[in-house]
Amino acid sequence: MTNVQAEVTSETPQFDAAASIPPTMRRAAAWAWRLLLVGLLVAAILWLISHLTDVLVPLAVALLAATLLSPVLNVLVTKLHFPRGIAVATCIVGLIALVAALLILAGRQMYMGFQDLADQAVAGINQVRDWLANGPLRIQDQQFNEYWNQIQNYFTTGDSITSLLSGAMGAAASVGSGMMSGLIALFCTIFFLYDGHAIWTWLCNLFPRSSRENVYQAGRRGIATLSAYVRTQILVAGIDSIGIGVGAAFFVPTLALPIGVLVFLGSFIPVVGAVVTGAIACVVVLVSHGWVSALIMLGIVLLVQQIESHVLQPFLMGHAVSLHPIAVLLSVSIGSMAAGIVGALFAVPVLAMLNTMVQYFFGHDKFPELGTEDHISLIRSPNEAAEISPTIAMVTDSLRRVREGISGDHHSSADNSSDSTVDATTEITSDASAGAASDLAPDLPPDKDSSPDNR
Repeated sequence: MTNVQAEVTSETPQFDAAASIPPTMRRAAAWAWRLLLVGLLVAAILWLISHLTDVLVPLAVALLAATLLSPVLNVLVTKLHFPRGIAVATCIVGLIALVAALLILAGRQMYMGFQDLADQAVAGINQVRDWLANGPLRIQDQQFNEYWNQIQNYFTTGDSITSLLSGAMGAAASVGSGMMSGLIALFCTIFFLYDGHAIWTWLCNLFPRSSRENVYQAGRRGIATLSAYVRTQILVAGIDSIGIGVGAAFFVPTLALPIGVLVFLGSFIPVVGAVVTGAIACVVVLVSHGWVSALIMLGIVLLVQQIESHVLQPFLMGHAVSLHPIAVLLSVSIGSMAAGIVGALFAVPVLAMLNTMVQYFFGHDKFPELGTEDHISLIRSPNEAAEISPTIAMVTDSLRRVREGISGDHHSSADNSSDSTVDATTEITSDASAGAASDLAPDLPPDKDSSPDNR
């Protein structure tokens, strides 16, 4: 009986749970946990960015400013032969003077324009008051005065004053934080212009030796993408501001310049900035001249935005910043959620840089004209230097012995023996130098300037 049970048990197949899972489910599970890890990494990066905005935002502003000023710096150094320090100081002073002049001019025009706009707003309120009194609602002056007194009481009660004071204190703290961020951005811009190549080289040397050269070349292409984006965006923003500003000049001439400056700054936030600043221009015209003029202004804004979307962006951006509109919209949304308006401002250039760098890692070079002749300078660790030291000592000892042999045989040897000694010397020196070069820079391709033809 026991033998029969043992035979039945041995013949019964064992259930394997792992083998019963379909291959499709296994692949889906493998993708699921990897996507989960990537999502957690992205969430951690966004959380870190949201808590380090006071540091990252000035760095991003400094990088944009340095990219914008680098062509001017190159002209001052190469064409006009300025010392690099003086050229950097000239660029910084010129940028500050330009920004200050624009702010002073726009602020003055805004102050003068809003005085007229306030008078027009009061006249509009009086018209609304007359319509409420004589129109279908038949609201008498006494009722209107009661509503007006309630609004005034809201701003004169103790709670409202306390809230206004707390808001003013918060605004003062924000101004102080903004000034500190501005100083950080200023100093970072100076050092990016003066020693940006050394900073990027140091960052690349933090990567493993096998990937330093690729990271260095990808970074060069990322900076080229950022430069193309900044130049193009400035041109597009300038055209937008001129178009909408000229349109606003027909209705509110004193506010045309402030509206143009506002449109120029808002155009650096793709999609959202142009819509918001255009809406502000329409509202200003609505308050000052009524519905008909506001509709005309809306038509001007829509015309300028259509020219930007269908003519300027495709032709000016080109292949350097080739991002799909959905990617642009999603990046602006994610950037605004992570860091507010500043995140929306820097989302697209950061995405464009990452797109160019990742494509370079996968073999697609958007800027082949940059070449790869500009190599990274390797920074050796103490252990690597200790490994290279015996090779250097061997090369030095070989050169010393060769020189001693040449000097000892110089007067006693014939011409043939002298020629053979020189040939041997050349052979030993070239072998030793080649060995030392391969040990000193095993990761880098040979420099074209060191070829025999160039020598």
